[in-house]
Amino acid sequence: MNPFDWQRIFLDEFPLAFLGEVILRSLCAFILVFAFLRFSGRRGVRQLSLFEVLVILTLGSAAGDVSFYEDVPLLPILAVFATLLCLYRLTTYAMERSPRFGAWMEGEPVVIIRDGLYDTEALGRKNISSDEFFMELRQQNVEHLGQVRLGILEVDGDVSLYFFDASDIRPGLSVLPDCLRPSYARIPADGLYACNHCGLTSHLQGGAQPACPRCSNDTWSKPLGRKRQTSAALQ
Repeated sequence: MNPFDWQRIFLDEFPLAFLGEVILRSLCAFILVFAFLRFSGRRGVRQLSLFEVLVILTLGSAAGDVSFYEDVPLLPILAVFATLLCLYRLTTYAMERSPRFGAWMEGEPVVIIRDGLYDTEALGRKNISSDEFFMELRQQNVEHLGQVRLGILEVDGDVSLYFFDASDIRPGLSVLPDCLRPSYARIPADGLYACNHCGLTSHLQGGAQPACPRCSNDTWSKPLGRKRQTSAALQ
């Protein structure tokens, strides 16, 4: 191999028409990565929008190939970058001109908790497990759903929470780990219980094996009713 062989560095043995195939390959890679991110949910996509992560992943793959493989010429990679730049500019322009297209590309904020209850359909559409969402709530000093008036999943994966006033807090489903939140299919004693799936609270009789009237779930746990402890109060 001859060092500084400019033909090999920029185009190698490919004909100039191969750049058209590179553009097609870039479009295909862009569409495939977008489809994966768009339909597999957006957890883990934090601080960056879905479209920005898509561009970064595609560019990262192209840059990685040209960085590590000597038989990958530079000029096709430049065509990849130029294609993605044009796609990015066109897409952001279309998103600014058409709110409907922007909502389709990036998604829209989704209400996950309303008045202390899960919107289980919305949670399922976003492909988020309850354990994962419980962790998010605990990190914001939430102990049970009865403290939360409104919970919104933002387009970047963050969760925005709006809380009840202290006087309006009601018993709600605990978001503590399973070891601190025993679950029951058969109710051990008369009392107030919370559905483990949607958070609905009901007075149940001991020995019963009821299904939740809201979501048909059949496991329950004791709700909590503590006031919310803010970060300032915990210090």
